[in-house]
Amino acid sequence: MKALLRLFVFALLPLTPLAARGFSHMAAPSAGGGAAAGTGVQFTPLSGKVVETANMGGYTYICLEKDGKKRWAAIPETPVEVGREISLKPGMEMKNFQSKGLKRTFESIYFSEGVAAKAAATTGKPSPGSKGSVVVPAEKISVEKASGPNAYTVAEIHRLKEKLDGKKVVVRGKVTKVSAEIMDRNWIHLQDGSGEVKKGTHDLTVTSHDLPAVGEVVTISGTLRKDRNFGGGYKYEVIVEEGSVKH
Repeated sequence: MKALLRLFVFALLPLTPLAARGFSHMAAPSAGGGAAAGTGVQFTPLSGKVVETANMGGYTYICLEKDGKKRWAAIPETPVEVGREISLKPGMEMKNFQSKGLKRTFESIYFSEGVAAKAAATTGKPSPGSKGSVVVPAEKISVEKASGPNAYTVAEIHRLKEKLDGKKVVVRGKVTKVSAEIMDRNWIHLQDGSGEVKKGTHDLTVTSHDLPAVGEVVTISGTLRKDRNFGGGYKYEVIVEEGSVKH
């Protein structure tokens, strides 16, 4: 009886807390997993490599990649490390789900109660950090360097990180990835066509309260930090903090 009641409460989850947080376009769950006896609610097992995350309204949105396919899932807000394999408790699918906070509509997303099996502990192992979450460009990127005395290319920032540590820098590039509202800031990946993909020096991570869209070319100014460790796997050899975005 308690298990049945728990399933019933969870089935209502997207219609109560989520709706109260400004979500809309809720649709009936589709088939594709085991059904709870007598409820008609279908649940789908979820696992794969975490390739993108975003926190909003008390929930963590996770993009999982498995066998070349990507699926989005949402769980109660939980620290989730990009680049790690993870399994979630079976989730209920929603079609055309709109998140006003993230300003996007998910064609398909699964709502899960949370993590079922965490990845192996990372203690004593190198964190993927900036290298583990960088985006390999699918197209050739060529962005003109910003102007001014503090302007650098992405490659120059990596090369001069010792000299520039703690100093203001300006960099112009194309936004290739954004992870919103993680640790009270947005994590922006910037590329300008400089640097080496194999070494990860083609990609620069910037933290900011601004939220540019993926694909935009922007100029960002902020403070460069080297060997920055935020905990939870967020460790960066070089990062620009408190970034201000100009379009």
